Amino acid sequence: MDALLNNKVLLLNASYEPLMLVSGKKAIILLLCDKVDSLDDYPFKIRSTYMSLNLPSIIRLKEYINYRFSEIALSRKNILRRDNYTCQYCGKKLSPNKLTIDHVIPKYKGGENSWKNLVAACKACNSKKGNFVLNKINMKLIKKPIKPNFIFHFQKEISRHQNSWKQYLFLNEK
Repeated sequence: MDALLNNKVLLLNASYEPLMLVSGKKAIILLLCDKVDSLDDYPFKIRSTYMSLNLPSIIRLKEYINYRFSEIALSRKNILRRDNYTCQYCGKKLSPNKLTIDHVIPKYKGGENSWKNLVAACKACNSKKGNFVLNKINMKLIKKPIKPNFIFHFQKEISRHQNSWKQYLFLNEK
């Protein structure tokens, strides 16, 4: 039962914009307090002595709230997540402990710690690149590093049970 209540639930604003992920327990509390509507459910039931209800997968607030999204922190974990745990030079997908963070423009050449200058790299590619600029050693990035937006985190949380989230997170296949 506790594992079910820890499932992630997508919380939408009244305007259907994604706001945050909440636990199943929080989603049920919001439902029982009549603050949200359930738009989609997991294939699980939550049972108590007095009631039985479906565990929601997507809930929507009944009243619109103004919410300011905070910046995504620049951290090793978030860079690896942005790059999908893949070396941005050779394309190998590796576990986090086998990846390093590389400065595209080396620090001694004025490279800074920023979303646009840091990428995931395997240890071999990071050693090969060293303190050189990419065009000097004939290496290329697989994709240009960018600063992710808040929807990025929601997109990374989708599992096989959450296909219904895709329409709200701009992941519909065309």
